[in-house]
Amino acid sequence: MLQYIRHYHVFLILSVLCAAISVALTLYNPILIGNAVDQIIGKGKVDYAAVSLILVKMAVLTVIAGAAEWLMNICNNKISYNVIRDMRRDAFERLQILPFPYIDSHPHGEIVSRVIADVDQLSEGLLMGFTQLFTGVLTIVGTLLFMFSINPAITILVVVLTPVSLMAAAFIASRTYSMFQKQSKIRGEQTALIEEMLGNQKIVKAFAYEKESQKRFDEINDRLTDCSLKATFFSSLTNPTTRFVNALVYAAVGIFGAVSAIRGRISVGRLVSFLSYANQYTKPFNEISGVITELQNSLACADRILELIRETPEVPEKEDAAVLTEPDGSVCIDHVSFSYNPQQQLMEDVNLNVSRGQRVAIVGPTGCGKSTLINLLMRFYDVRDGAIRVSGYDVRDLTRKSLRCAYGMVLQETWLKSGTIRENIIMGKPQATEEEIIEAAKASHAHSFIRRLPEGYDTVISEDGGNLSQGQKQLLCITRVMLCLPPMLILDEATSSIDTRTEQKVQNAFAVMMKGRTSFIVAHRLSTIQEADVILVMKNGQIIEQGDHESLMQKNGFYTRLYNSQFVN
Repeated sequence: MLQYIRHYHVFLILSVLCAAISVALTLYNPILIGNAVDQIIGKGKVDYAAVSLILVKMAVLTVIAGAAEWLMNICNNKISYNVIRDMRRDAFERLQILPFPYIDSHPHGEIVSRVIADVDQLSEGLLMGFTQLFTGVLTIVGTLLFMFSINPAITILVVVLTPVSLMAAAFIASRTYSMFQKQSKIRGEQTALIEEMLGNQKIVKAFAYEKESQKRFDEINDRLTDCSLKATFFSSLTNPTTRFVNALVYAAVGIFGAVSAIRGRISVGRLVSFLSYANQYTKPFNEISGVITELQNSLACADRILELIRETPEVPEKEDAAVLTEPDGSVCIDHVSFSYNPQQQLMEDVNLNVSRGQRVAIVGPTGCGKSTLINLLMRFYDVRDGAIRVSGYDVRDLTRKSLRCAYGMVLQETWLKSGTIRENIIMGKPQATEEEIIEAAKASHAHSFIRRLPEGYDTVISEDGGNLSQGQKQLLCITRVMLCLPPMLILDEATSSIDTRTEQKVQNAFAVMMKGRTSFIVAHRLSTIQEADVILVMKNGQIIEQGDHESLMQKNGFYTRLYNSQFVN
């Protein structure tokens, strides 16, 4: 946390300075009050002139102290919310460079909870911590100095009794921190479930899963309630415990001071000042223990968000990584081995050479490694052994951006961001002209339905496409690629959500677009890839057959059985 705070050292110094001024002037007031009391000697013996002057001094000092405290709070707000902004920015930046295994292995809702909910909790505790820290420490030091100047003996009594209050607070706090850690973890689990159920609401309702999802939510919610109650209850014991101990200290000071006053060792005014200091001395301990719940909750949240920020990023690019400026479309997969889980091998010694402009279809049963091969081509994952070369370069020797810009990718799962239709289409080519956008939309057969929307290309859609049909969303994703026209294409069941008539038109548009471009086509419907130059038949992570449609059918092997299963009754 200090690494983030040090960037705002100017506000920190100003805050400490304002805190010192506020505390010093506030602590000087009891001296003035004591002096005023000493001006009231007895009945009819009051020095009104002296008392009036003291009251004016007190009023001026109070105004200055209030202004200093106001400025201190502004500085604390600046520090707290700037630190929170920086942490959120760093967390989001880290998400951009985290390896895919991390993203795939952590619930997305739990990650969202860290960046949003945990940081919010941290901001509240950080603000309280700054406010209490500066004024509290300075108040304790200041009151001790003033008390020593009045009566060292009574001051020593206060100092001796103080550790009792601190030990009580520390004993309780050390046992509640783990509870707040558990609370943050369960809150992340709850956020993950809510996002999962909300994002798949149609499936939930289609399979009448509402009651079961409600049971899962109730179970997590009950655990969160139980954990939160325990954490809050035990941490809340700190405040009354320290207040009780401090009240005993105050009583001891009062009795000892009264005896000293009776014996003439201290004036009544000085005793009044001392009792005021004794009360102010214990106040910071009470305030800090009063916000101990927020502070501990914040520390637990800080641990979770910093854990994300410290997470190991993906393998960095080499310092001399080349920029793929003019890819020729050739791809070589050389003795590649890969597995998501080291204990479970997926791909072993895969080899493939693709020439420029070839259309390569990848087919096979579910789980055979089709999507894995695509992930490796795009370098979403790095190979374990062997190498993948594009235009003669090992992909690990290229910048990721230049490699991925060389591909145009249309997946079976569509993704659209909240914004206008136009903004979604130009994601890969922000500088595209209106004519280029419309031409790409016409080529993908999306122009007709876009034109019927209320604002046409300026129609704003919500996250994931809003009220657009699945087919319309897929057409927009295809339009996005057709606008860029990259030298290589990856089509992963790109027309799976489109009706047959539109599919034929889009396939014709794809055929035009694929001319002269290296294309990788993942397909389950084998009728769509009969024109491919090379068909790779995969099974259990291996390429077991390779050739065009006619040659593979003549082999009467696995591909033939796959084909016949779709077309022969």
